[in-house]
Amino acid sequence: MEQKTNQFEMELAVRDYELDLQGIVNNSVYQQYLEHVRHEFLATRQIDFAQMHDQGVDMVVTSIEIQYKYPLRSRDKFVVTLNTVQEGALKLVFEQNIYRLPDRKLVVSGKVTGVCTRNGRPIRPTDVMDVNLLLG
Repeated sequence: MEQKTNQFEMELAVRDYELDLQGIVNNSVYQQYLEHVRHEFLATRQIDFAQMHDQGVDMVVTSIEIQYKYPLRSRDKFVVTLNTVQEGALKLVFEQNIYRLPDRKLVVSGKVTGVCTRNGRPIRPTDVMDVNLLLG
């Protein structure tokens, strides 16, 4: 089976303060890894959160699903992958995985769903950005 090419990948490393008493990355930290990579991806597409907010538009997360497969430990290196799809007229979905390096063992599988809002009400992302820049 041919492996799908990812839209975006970013390598990171575990820092000691991200560990819990068991010596593994705390579950909440994985969500931070996913968020950081989403923001970096959007920046590569010239999507500026602060500028959008100043224009009255916010991108908000509406749901996150995370499956924890294998723990990361101190100083592990890993890569976070990202692909986007549009779901219906309003939702953007970020499919993200974390793989330990160098063996690319699957650590986390995540699905983050978000919408654009204006004055707290959902709007079509196509009303405020070129969605083709986000889709694979």
